[in-house]
Amino acid sequence: MTEKTKNLTTPVLVVLLVVAAFLVGTLWTKNQALEKGQGEAASPTSGATKIAPLTVDMLKNAFSKSVIKIGDAKGKLLFVEVSDPSCPYCQIAAGQNGELNKQAGDRFKLVKDGGTYVAPVPEIKKLVDSGKASFTFLYFPGHGSGEMGTKAMYCAFEKGKYWEVHDKLMSSEGYALLNNTVKNDKAKSGEVANFLKAVFDPAVMKDCLDSGKYDSQLQIDQGLASELGVSGTPGFFINTTNFAGAYSYKDMETAVTGALK
Repeated sequence: MTEKTKNLTTPVLVVLLVVAAFLVGTLWTKNQALEKGQGEAASPTSGATKIAPLTVDMLKNAFSKSVIKIGDAKGKLLFVEVSDPSCPYCQIAAGQNGELNKQAGDRFKLVKDGGTYVAPVPEIKKLVDSGKASFTFLYFPGHGSGEMGTKAMYCAFEKGKYWEVHDKLMSSEGYALLNNTVKNDKAKSGEVANFLKAVFDPAVMKDCLDSGKYDSQLQIDQGLASELGVSGTPGFFINTTNFAGAYSYKDMETAVTGALK
């Protein structure tokens, strides 16, 4: 190799090494964030916290102004879920996307897959279905691609099909659809409706999505969530006790038991 060739080659190698180091570092950071439970919202650490100004009346106000609500806010136990169907840790908390739970590390591996994590949303549903609790869902942009999915859940709630559509969107396929295909594009309403056809009439769903009737509700939900002190997703309130992150239901049981006394 001539001296001239060496002089040309060395800078190129240096640049390539710098780029490679940057890419490796970026991938390592992403993997570490997923493993540690960091993302759109901080992962659970050491228990629940109370937001100082939060009152039951504030939760009841959110309940009254939300679209998705089941039960009576005057009961002993009120659950408020703040979520985004495109958010990975919201999917983890929903317990319908087992592969994502596994990818997030042993701490989030579902019991049915040999882990110890008890997804809170199915347990909340059991309490709501039994009449022991009331429930409301608020949208908050935790990942950025959940608007169409949330509006589909609003539409489904109208027809008594909230949980069916919720669970379908919170699956591995639903997660991929919202984040990789739809990405809040209103022109993709037909694709959302078709994806949900096994659990909801696609023509009715498309008409509802295209009507724009729930476009403004997204902002209303965000405002209500912000008033409760929410800054990321997922977030759960058990009365005035706040669980900010994808907590296992095991961590919530004491608050639930206390509310039902």
